[in-house]
Amino acid sequence: MGVVIETHFWEPSISFYLFLFAACFSSILFRSHFENSTRSNPVIDSTPASFFRFQRRFLFVYAICSVVGGLHSVFGEVEFSFYGFNREQMVTALAIGCVAALFAGTFLGVFSDFIGHNKTCVLFCLLHLFAGILKSFTRHPSIIIPNVCLAIASSIFGFSFESWMVVEHEKLGYRQDLLVDSFWLMTFSESASLIGSQALANLLVTRDSQKGVAFPSFVAAILAIVCVIYVSRWWSGIVPASSISNYKMVFSACILRDKRIWLLCWAQACLEFSVKIFWIFWAPMIVADGREIHLSLIYPCLLGAKMLGSTACPWFLNGPLWTTVEDLLAAAFTTASLALFVIAHDYQEIKFLVAVFCIFLACVGLISPSLARMRTMLVPNELRAGMMSLSSVPANAALLLVLIQNGRHRNLSNSSIMAVSALGLSTAAICIYLLKRWTKQHQEWHKL
Repeated sequence: MGVVIETHFWEPSISFYLFLFAACFSSILFRSHFENSTRSNPVIDSTPASFFRFQRRFLFVYAICSVVGGLHSVFGEVEFSFYGFNREQMVTALAIGCVAALFAGTFLGVFSDFIGHNKTCVLFCLLHLFAGILKSFTRHPSIIIPNVCLAIASSIFGFSFESWMVVEHEKLGYRQDLLVDSFWLMTFSESASLIGSQALANLLVTRDSQKGVAFPSFVAAILAIVCVIYVSRWWSGIVPASSISNYKMVFSACILRDKRIWLLCWAQACLEFSVKIFWIFWAPMIVADGREIHLSLIYPCLLGAKMLGSTACPWFLNGPLWTTVEDLLAAAFTTASLALFVIAHDYQEIKFLVAVFCIFLACVGLISPSLARMRTMLVPNELRAGMMSLSSVPANAALLLVLIQNGRHRNLSNSSIMAVSALGLSTAAICIYLLKRWTKQHQEWHKL
């Protein structure tokens, strides 16, 4: 929802942009200085140059795919309005996409584990290609079909790229501690790419009423073709599972019967639900009471805060502020929950509200790579995508319920929905605390 039609008026100070840029730059620079000062450590010195080539290649395709997704999502409800959708039709379209993600996305995680994550990543690109072609050359009501494709593609993006990178990382024999850098760089590059997609979409929007917002979708289709070629040519993927029955047996033993995985799944679901709710309702809440604001200028601030949060992750997991990933997650979930409770309490003064939004997204930027690290510690790589898609089920189901109750029946207020999201993040913090205790008990039991 980065490109919004508005009329004036309040906009962030240029000093706020400079602060976010300087903070991100300083966080990265000083951590690099810290690493250079410890180069006498033989473990740090032994990082092979091939790892950095592998990391750059992956982040390149990940960033381009993020731009593709951003070009299709940046307009938000403006695009639906362009195609003549009213509020009820918008909610229906979003609900249909949510149903598609709830059912198709759930099984695609297992499918990705079984056939290879690189093939599922190609499917992500093909879905965006198909949606881009339809949105470029057709009009209402066919926008529903691209919306379903994009919802499924969004689900794939949530699990396949991370699973693919982790499996390739292991196959190439790199150290596990190096994954922390890859995880936070994924979050950082995704947010930066979304800002870039907003700027690109604004440049590509034409004044021709017959084309309108369709041209960015055409460019997204072109970029999707580039990604398909790149993935198919340069990345081999993994060896598929030996059989479906063997996969089911291992999945049941390692995922469904491990209570620690269920706690991790719930924490991931609460995060995913709260983030989706935030991106749906942030604009309506910020323009409440008739406030006139340049929303398209606030959007980069929010993503900049998420980028800043991601740069803090290696400071805590691999750097001078070292702490356990469980303690870091519990603190970040608690802070994010408090931020949403503040948002839900009332419509605050605009500067304060934007600041709280940024705190929430900074926590999201810190939580996302930390959860990825937890998955690496607890989930076998060959089951990773299936576990991640399983954790999306409650988030998508809850989102569908919100769309029905708030969008169609209007039984829920925006503040009530934010309060529910905050409560979910509070339970996620509790789950992480229990996960730490049960993991410690599990380790002690194995020592006996």
